[in-house]
Amino acid sequence: MQRLPLKYLEKPWGKDLLPLPFAAQAGKRIGEIWFDSPAELSAMLLKYIFTSEKLSVQVHPNATQAEAAGLGPQGKEECWLVIDAEPGAKLGIGFHRAIDAATLRAAALDGSIEGLLQWFPVQPGDFFYIPANTVHTIGAGISLIELQQNTDITYRLYDYGRPRELHLDQAVACAQMAPYPPALHRHLLDDGTHALVNGPHFHLHRLQGLPDEMLCALYDSPVMIVPLRGAVTISGQHLHPGDCGVAPSLRMAEFMPNGQALIARPG
Repeated sequence: MQRLPLKYLEKPWGKDLLPLPFAAQAGKRIGEIWFDSPAELSAMLLKYIFTSEKLSVQVHPNATQAEAAGLGPQGKEECWLVIDAEPGAKLGIGFHRAIDAATLRAAALDGSIEGLLQWFPVQPGDFFYIPANTVHTIGAGISLIELQQNTDITYRLYDYGRPRELHLDQAVACAQMAPYPPALHRHLLDDGTHALVNGPHFHLHRLQGLPDEMLCALYDSPVMIVPLRGAVTISGQHLHPGDCGVAPSLRMAEFMPNGQALIARPG
């Protein structure tokens, strides 16, 4: 078993009070916690995100667009599982209606893009898949787990006046200017095992209890494991909520009958 090292990243929009089991050092505003992916799982990156303010409105290119721009052969698709949310917390994903490039550019310049976005009130258990080309932002008061393709190609459309570079030409060129597909959002009940993503970039399940033979066959290769409730044991070592580890296969991990964990592998 390999317990992945984690890295705390300070962000101006981060939190100084993190949900358990994490804790920010005094005077630090932690926005993200990253887990360093090993070579066999390097196509994926898993992180926690904590917000006290809205993040920038942004979009990521797909693989074809990234390669055409000289940014490598991989675009960026990601997904989010909300684990904590303050009252009124929202995610902005896609648009209320189809718009054109001129409307998007003008709205990004004058700040009215917020009014064009589709805003989703969130609570723990909400899951969203964010394809490349989807315009999106994470609102304030949210803690979530993000699994993404391991690249950081981000085009910012709007950043609430923060002194960071915007990328209007690139963002407008690759943005999907339409509503967010309802099928990509679901709320997970507290019980049960759920298939969340089935490739092509990664596979992701929320596992409750013990895996069945079908799930073991699907994850019969190095698998990333994130305990959500209860411990997971791999080769005699224990993972707890807040940890992320790698097992040679799902069969090599021992789960608690009432525990929950995220399990992931590349597509």
